[in-house]
Amino acid sequence: MQDYRNLPDPRFPMSDENKDAPPLPDRLSVDPASPHHVAAVFERDVGIRFNDKERFDIEEYCISEGWVKVPAGRTVDRRGRPLLIKLKGKVEAFYR
Repeated sequence: MQDYRNLPDPRFPMSDENKDAPPLPDRLSVDPASPHHVAAVFERDVGIRFNDKERFDIEEYCISEGWVKVPAGRTVDRRGRPLLIKLKGKVEAFYR
């Protein structure tokens, strides 16, 4: 059985400028203190589709486990970072 998760989506063809971009990891975080933060990926514009709808407030995602973390309103922890909630569903990452 072939794994189709890492194949490009035919509905959104990759442009020539994105072919030399590093492959998107299975798990990625925007927080530089996270072990899942990859700075080279953020040199390009990354998009996330969650349940077939593009979201712009994703802080962290995992494609294989099918979840994203988003801020829970405007609440913050004692260090000033947003409190995150985990939503489960279909996750797709792509370069714009």
